[in-house]
Amino acid sequence: MTGETKKTEFKSAGGETLAAALELPERPHAYALFAHCFSCTKDIKAAREIARALRAKGFAVMRFDFTGLGASEGEFANTNFSSNVDDLVAAADFLRETYEAPSILIGHSLGGAAAIVAASRIPEVKGVATIGAPADAGHVVKQISEHRDEIEEKGFATVDLAGRPFTIKKQFLVDLENQDVTAAAENLKKPLLIMHAPLDKTVGIENAAKIFAAAKHPKSFISLDDADHLLSKPEDARYAAGVLAAWAGRYIGAPMEDAEPAETQDAASSYAAPPFAGGALAQTVPGEPLAVALSIDGYPMTIDASEEEGGHDLGPNPTRTVEGALAACGVMTIKMYARRKGWDVQSAEIRIRRGEKQESHTPGEFEKELAVSGDLDDEQKARLLEIADKCPVHRLLTRGVTVNSRLVSKF
Repeated sequence: MTGETKKTEFKSAGGETLAAALELPERPHAYALFAHCFSCTKDIKAAREIARALRAKGFAVMRFDFTGLGASEGEFANTNFSSNVDDLVAAADFLRETYEAPSILIGHSLGGAAAIVAASRIPEVKGVATIGAPADAGHVVKQISEHRDEIEEKGFATVDLAGRPFTIKKQFLVDLENQDVTAAAENLKKPLLIMHAPLDKTVGIENAAKIFAAAKHPKSFISLDDADHLLSKPEDARYAAGVLAAWAGRYIGAPMEDAEPAETQDAASSYAAPPFAGGALAQTVPGEPLAVALSIDGYPMTIDASEEEGGHDLGPNPTRTVEGALAACGVMTIKMYARRKGWDVQSAEIRIRRGEKQESHTPGEFEKELAVSGDLDDEQKARLLEIADKCPVHRLLTRGVTVNSRLVSKF
């Protein structure tokens, strides 16, 4: 495997310990800092995908949790936009002292606005890239507008953001209102790359237009087409990373022709288990804590655990693959049955979920849902559900199987 993910930490300006992850290639061309979105963490899917895709292209990227978020110390209620900017500067100081000062600042959503403002305080920065950034830091107020009166009256309020409760204080609103992101963009005097999805429902595309109009050249705009605000689809995050790497290469003088190849599944995809017919073969991946290279009848794939469980989320976990096998086997069995009967099954979809309150890795119950389309009556659809329950994987799971284990010296 080329490169590694190193967990590290550093001190904020206020003295709190902030948690970070450094995507470190074997021969870094340059260092970059990634600022996550408002109320997110360094481990949001877009941050991981972009950082690892950049690592594969030779960039060392540090992503970290802002004060009071994720694994970082501190109280979120006492933070604001200005403290986020201070955290970015502290992260740059840490990189400068420990590795190398960042040449590129990357910010997602409000983190993008913070990156624009922080750039003037990090002299080594040669370029700033934003993804779905608001032109006004006060844009965040729209997400908590229904609580504004309560905050103004009581001085604070508990606000639900992305399904989690956060305490927002009045000082947070006051600080946002005192920020001028477009003025910072106008005075940036560094190359700026603006990436934004035209259909972004959280931060509208007009924000990108305002930042672009304020900034001086060299400036660039890239449309992220149909991506959502969080770049939840890995392919969107990897596309953004590819554009970012090509753009940054112009300004940092990195020998991009010597960069490590960009893989769709990051560096772990370069290690594969030997082809194995007649069953499955799993091998450890050098340099990875939990990832496994798997060969099923010669077809390769990567299995891993989530970051929370100590892995790097490079592939589905083993239990999910069982759920996937159950869903796939059911659909295949339905198609075979319908073909034999001459039934008009235009499409079939099976979704498998663990039963409520089931253990994540040892579930004792699955919920199976089937949706079929075609010229079928209710009786035929009911029969297809019965057929799905007769697929080999379903029978294997419900009837049980004996596993005879033994130790061998080598294969």
